[in-house]
Amino acid sequence: MADVTPEQVWQDWQEYLEGFGYSVEASEAKSGDTLTVSDITLEIDMPEDQGSASIALDEVLLRDNGDGTVRVSFPESMPMVIVGTGPEGETVKTELDYRTSEFEMSVAGDPDDMTYDYSAASMTVALTGVEAEGEAVEIGAASMTANDVAGTSRMVTGDMRDVFQTFSAGPVTYTLDVTDPEEGGRVLASGGYESVRFEGTGMLPPDIGSDDMAAMLEAGFSMDGRFTFETGTSEFNFENDDAPMKGSTQSRSGTLDIAMNSEQLHYGAAAQEVQIEIEGAGLPFPVELAMQTLALDLTGPVSEGEEPQDFAGAFTLADFTMSEMLWAIFDPGQELPRDPATLVIDLSGKAKLLFDLLDPEQIEAMEESDATPGELNALTLNDLTLRLAGAELTGAGDFTFDNDDLESFDGMPAPEGTLDLKLVGGNTLLDKLIAIGILPQEQASGMRMMMGLFARPGAGEDELNSTIEVTADGQVLANGQRIK
Repeated sequence: MADVTPEQVWQDWQEYLEGFGYSVEASEAKSGDTLTVSDITLEIDMPEDQGSASIALDEVLLRDNGDGTVRVSFPESMPMVIVGTGPEGETVKTELDYRTSEFEMSVAGDPDDMTYDYSAASMTVALTGVEAEGEAVEIGAASMTANDVAGTSRMVTGDMRDVFQTFSAGPVTYTLDVTDPEEGGRVLASGGYESVRFEGTGMLPPDIGSDDMAAMLEAGFSMDGRFTFETGTSEFNFENDDAPMKGSTQSRSGTLDIAMNSEQLHYGAAAQEVQIEIEGAGLPFPVELAMQTLALDLTGPVSEGEEPQDFAGAFTLADFTMSEMLWAIFDPGQELPRDPATLVIDLSGKAKLLFDLLDPEQIEAMEESDATPGELNALTLNDLTLRLAGAELTGAGDFTFDNDDLESFDGMPAPEGTLDLKLVGGNTLLDKLIAIGILPQEQASGMRMMMGLFARPGAGEDELNSTIEVTADGQVLANGQRIK
């Protein structure tokens, strides 16, 4: 039967923290089945000579349960101190308090494969003080509380440390009351989520500090995690003599994805059924906005490579609506359809990165030399959709780029490929914009002339199609007609 001892759990903690660059100091005392680790101090240097951070804990109790597992107990209040350097070189000390209620943790497995199961009625991180050059700064308060916390963390050690984690909590709430000590403006905010969940994995190389991300990636560091949120709300109030503003937001659900390895960095965020209300800041009336989906998804290379690497980017604003008060500013007669608007841009391609994106020294050298950071090799427009005021523009295309030819297109790598576009309702929209006085007649005539040059009538009513082609010899064709 596999089992672990309190000493093995504490040793594993120290190795884990030291692997991230922390120095660990503590006193150890064994009494019966319990190992007491007291006067714990964790310190780590901040990157770029920005001071240090330290965490002080009174004590941690690790008790042998007699069945091969270990119970871990923390004090209900654990102070944390972060000491750093401010923008003008001053020493800034930030004090936090980490509080738990009904916290329980058990550790099972063996020394090379430990599983931590934990739960708590609540966990809170609160700002308790800020000092600059030894003097207290009255800036306000900030705290975040997670209720009904439950989680599991499994750590498998070998050549690498493999981490598997799950976490859930809810509700999760935060409050913020901060005053700028110099300008006097005050920020009040509160909100949270009905529930939060996280699932993720990671591979951590030993003995490489977290401040050297390029070295960690080269040694095999990777992570892949997803946060999911349900029913989010927030309220905020900016008290300022010049432009006070307050508002609120709501969302039904959301996700946050983060992944990183030596080849790629991926970031994705999405929210569903978002509502935003804002008033003040010089606005003559409250502003109300809503959207079914708001999403951003980015993937790109992080390390220098000999061969082109994949990248992608997508933005979605689906079923966007706004209050009638906003429409009435420029369309009081309701000439324009109030249909929900949508914008989708979905791109992918291949590019060659000529430096390590997360290496500060290479970034600095690249900036000083004003060298080209990379090469664009291929670009695909998977989807372009713009639906607004009764008109719809859609498109897709695919191009490759010759980085040896920087003359044909004025310093840009020469493209080769085709872009297909379709516009439905464009002329009708122009007529309505003329009718409400937004677009002068002569400008509309110029736009119609341009559409006649670059587009051809489609099969449907008020439909225009366009095929833009760039050939290998540098010609640009619109529907077969050469324009360059």
